[in-house]
Amino acid sequence: MTSLGKIAFCFPGQGSLEEGMGRDIAQAVPEAMEVFEAGTRASGLDLKKLCFDDPLEGLFETAVQQPALVTASLAVLAALTARGIRPDYVVGHSVGEYAALAAVEAMDTETAIALVRERGIATAEAAREHPGAMAAILGLDDAVVEEICAGIPGVWPANYNCPGQIVVSGENAAVEQFIAAANEAGARRAVTLKVSGAFHSPLVQSAAARLRPAVEKIRFAEPRVPFFSTVTAKSEGAAAIGALLIEQLVAPVKFTQSVGELVREGVTTFVEVGPGTVLSGLVKRIDRSVTAISVNNLAALDKLEQALAAGA
Repeated sequence: MTSLGKIAFCFPGQGSLEEGMGRDIAQAVPEAMEVFEAGTRASGLDLKKLCFDDPLEGLFETAVQQPALVTASLAVLAALTARGIRPDYVVGHSVGEYAALAAVEAMDTETAIALVRERGIATAEAAREHPGAMAAILGLDDAVVEEICAGIPGVWPANYNCPGQIVVSGENAAVEQFIAAANEAGARRAVTLKVSGAFHSPLVQSAAARLRPAVEKIRFAEPRVPFFSTVTAKSEGAAAIGALLIEQLVAPVKFTQSVGELVREGVTTFVEVGPGTVLSGLVKRIDRSVTAISVNNLAALDKLEQALAAGA
C-alpha cells in the first residue's frame, strides 16, 4: 500500500472533451495507441483522427462522442496499466461506466467500444424522436430539487454530481418551468445545458429497447476489482451488469452517492482516467479529505507515477 491509500479509478462521461485527447499518451505508450486502433476497428470510426487531429466540433455528435471518449479513457488506462498502476475500485459517470467495466475486465476493450458505439447511436436516435433538455442546478439541496421535480410533470433528476449540483432532464417546457421554480427556491444558478436530448430520463426509453439486444449478446465476466455502479451506488457483479447498462440510460447518475460509498470503503485517492478534469472537481466537492488526481495527458501520468513511487 502506498501513502495514497486505496485508489479508485473514475471514468468521465459525455462532455469531458479536449482537443487532441489521448494523443501524447498514445504516442509515448504503445499499449495506449493499440487501444485507439482497437477502437477504430470496433466502432468503424477513425478515432485517431477524431481524437488527435480534429477540432472539438467533430466530436459533439452523441454517436461519435461516446465511443471517442471511452476510447481515449481506455488509452489512458492502458498507459497506467503499462506502468503498473492499478485501482482497488472503479466507477464511471454515465457512459464512463463502459470504460470502468473494461478496466475490471468484465468485457474486453473492443467489446466495450463497439457497445458504446451502439449506445451512442441509440441515444442520439431517441433524442431525435423525443426532444428534450437538461439543466444544471447549483446551490440547492438534493431534496429541494427532488421536491420541485415531483411537482412538475415531465422533469426528473438526472445527475447527482456533488452536493449542491444536480442536473435535471425532461421535456423542454417542463425544464423551463423547473428553472423558474429553482430560481424562486433560491438556486445560485440554473442554466440549460448544450446537449442533444433529455438523457437519463424516461424520454430516452426507446434507446434502452434498441440497446438491449446488443447487451444481451455479451457474456460479462466477474469484475477483477469492485465495480461501483452509479445506478445503484454499490458494488455490482457480472449477473447484474447487463440489466444495469440498460437501466442506466433512463436512471439518474448517482455519482455523489457512489463516491460517498467508496470513501466509506476506505478509498482515499480518486484518479480520473481520461479527458478533462470534471470528475476530480466533483470528488473534491463531495469529500474534501480525499486526494483527487486527473490523468488526461503524459505529464499528469508521469506526475502520478512519481507520487506513487515516493509513497511506496
